Amino acid sequence: MSDNRNTILAVILSGLVLIGWQYFYNMPQMEKQRAAQQAQSELAKPAPQPGSTTSPATTPQTGATPAPSANAPATNQPASAAPVDRNTAIASTPRVKIDTPRVTGSISLKGARIDDLSLVQFRETVDPSSPPIVLYSPSGTANPYYAEFGWVPAAGSTVKLPDRDTLWQQEGTGSLTPSSPVALKYDNGDGLSFRRTISIDDRYLFTVKDDVTNISNAPVTLYPFALISRHGTPPVAGYYILHEGLIGYLGDQGLQEYGYKKIDDAKAVSFKVTNGWLGITDKYWASALLPDTNAQLQARFSSNLVGAIRTYQTDYLEDPQTIAIGGSASANARLFAGAKEASVVGINFPFAGLGGYNKQLGLNHFDLLIDWGWFYFITKPMFLALDFFYRLVGNFGVSILLVTVLVKLLFFPLANKSYASMAKMKSVQPQLAALKERYPDDKVKQQQEMMEIYKKEKINPIAGCLPVALQIPVFFSLYKVLFVTIEMRHAPFFGWIKDLSAPDPTNLRAAVRILPRARRVADHHGHHDVVPDEAQSDAAGSDPENDLRLDAADLHLHARRLPGGSGDLLGLEQPAFGAAAELHHAPQWREG
Repeated sequence: MSDNRNTILAVILSGLVLIGWQYFYNMPQMEKQRAAQQAQSELAKPAPQPGSTTSPATTPQTGATPAPSANAPATNQPASAAPVDRNTAIASTPRVKIDTPRVTGSISLKGARIDDLSLVQFRETVDPSSPPIVLYSPSGTANPYYAEFGWVPAAGSTVKLPDRDTLWQQEGTGSLTPSSPVALKYDNGDGLSFRRTISIDDRYLFTVKDDVTNISNAPVTLYPFALISRHGTPPVAGYYILHEGLIGYLGDQGLQEYGYKKIDDAKAVSFKVTNGWLGITDKYWASALLPDTNAQLQARFSSNLVGAIRTYQTDYLEDPQTIAIGGSASANARLFAGAKEASVVGINFPFAGLGGYNKQLGLNHFDLLIDWGWFYFITKPMFLALDFFYRLVGNFGVSILLVTVLVKLLFFPLANKSYASMAKMKSVQPQLAALKERYPDDKVKQQQEMMEIYKKEKINPIAGCLPVALQIPVFFSLYKVLFVTIEMRHAPFFGWIKDLSAPDPTNLRAAVRILPRARRVADHHGHHDVVPDEAQSDAAGSDPENDLRLDAADLHLHARRLPGGSGDLLGLEQPAFGAAAELHHAPQWREG
């Protein structure tokens, strides 16, 4: 009888824990995520922010190459400058419009920066009329975020180069589209002329080609550079399974991930590598520099305090180019700025991967821009399976169900052995109970006799745990895939579920309704199960075999019938018990 009371108490306590967890942890986390998304989208909201900009310094340094601080943010503007409205900042400088099926925005002719970019295929909310996601914003706004390209002089040089304040001129007219690149030009008046050609594809890839012609009276040595700068610490989801911050795959040094707190502590980290890429990533969006794979890079992650605002930057310098009198030089750079769609970024996986930019450009593990995690060998094929079924049925919710069923089928042979082992364990319970009575004070003897029984009956006590242990990384990987991939964002299911990436709004209600369901179970089983042990033992005609008990099978069955689809709400996923409970309760559930 004490077992019955303990079980009922476990149900009630489990319900209270779930309600408490939902109310005190999950709901605040949901509010935190909503606030983070809102803060990220409202880029024009006033906040203390300097109007400073970031570009490689041209101040001569001792030595043959620019010093590591060459790319530090400039602080020549007042740190107390109030931010301006985003639209006002965009209108304050001449611009070249960007117009593609996936991104819109503009390039500022002042500094030739790509600093205005919106992702028109992604909205802030599930409402298709809500504003598009804003990725880049100009300097001087509340949250500047931009990409910049150019040249840095050698140490000791006084050559005049274009910088953040340089006003470029567009050759011709027209917008930047996938079919029409734009060309910008600048003449420094001292014999150096610069020409920049910017093109974009129909997704998220910018290609930048810089040409320099030297008609001065002396050779010039220049270093090509590229940078991505972000002012202010952005809001992050804060989950350990997701990286947000500075990221890069830097040659033989492999994947480098620096969260904002980590880079704040480190201040700056440098890498000298070949065949690398680097950038800044959010949960669903990213901006990354993609230099030529054979280029020698002096790459750097940095965090600098400009006034009261943190400025985060990823940048690189390439090897110097010496331009002879009458000669010319060129440098190529690429920029990814957009959504981390797996089909666009690519998935590097044998036999079944997705090409994307990773394969198209021959990049070094660019697919790791998406955080596949330690179990990448499971998460990648898991996503590929989800994507396959989605293309087949057209609904990610159905795709998730099909993949879950497929995983269950794959594990069924192991699970079946587990259930057989559990049945054997149950059959020897009377013998184990007899051992406890025979040797009540000798635990060692109990264990020895127990092992003899297991050996005689050919029972492996661990066999019941093995399938569960093997399924843990698989279903964790499924959860991670659903959490980190953008494909599930704003993807509808059926009924009230409009966004599969958002928490189920009925979750709390399902947990609250545990208690009425538990009461129904208690009524079905009869109130005699909750009387004291003494009264039960004295009851005439008591038959233990016919005594209905609130066991694990009942918990599994009733928990999974709760609204909201919380099939394993109490964590009692035991199909063998569930099947027995279905047979036991089928008439009553049909009646009720």
